[in-house]
Amino acid sequence: MQGFEAGRVRFVRLMQVPERLITAQMSDARLAEHLPLLTGPWTEAQTRALVAEKERHWTRDGLGHCGIYVGDRYAGWGGFQKEGPEWDYGLVLCADQFGRGAEITRAALEFARSDPRLRTVTFLLPMSRKHLRALDRLGARQVGLVQLSGEQFRKFVLHV
Repeated sequence: MQGFEAGRVRFVRLMQVPERLITAQMSDARLAEHLPLLTGPWTEAQTRALVAEKERHWTRDGLGHCGIYVGDRYAGWGGFQKEGPEWDYGLVLCADQFGRGAEITRAALEFARSDPRLRTVTFLLPMSRKHLRALDRLGARQVGLVQLSGEQFRKFVLHV
């Protein structure tokens, strides 16, 4: 996925994104509303740990979360990451980019359709997410609820 471009959306390795951009993004209180696992203030050390963790996924699986740009502007991070036997799609947008989720997800799914590892993709949405039509339009179906670190998420599956 690194170096993948679709339209104006470009995916790069997360380590290529300036740490200050990720730290500022993750420090924005508007993100915490939809990231129940994000608690307390975010630090540069947490940014370094996040990037290192995402790089471990790349090393282990050959694919992982990326930094995402729309045009020349950093929009957030996410992509496909292996969780157990499943490939999960995650997207954490900068608050000023919240409206770009569909555009970025379409670009990511274009990549998924070209990668033979990604026959199905899961999505875990926090209970705070009330607008689920976009997933329905993509063809994703809710298959249940899951608990992560004491928080409940809706789980969806999409056959790509």
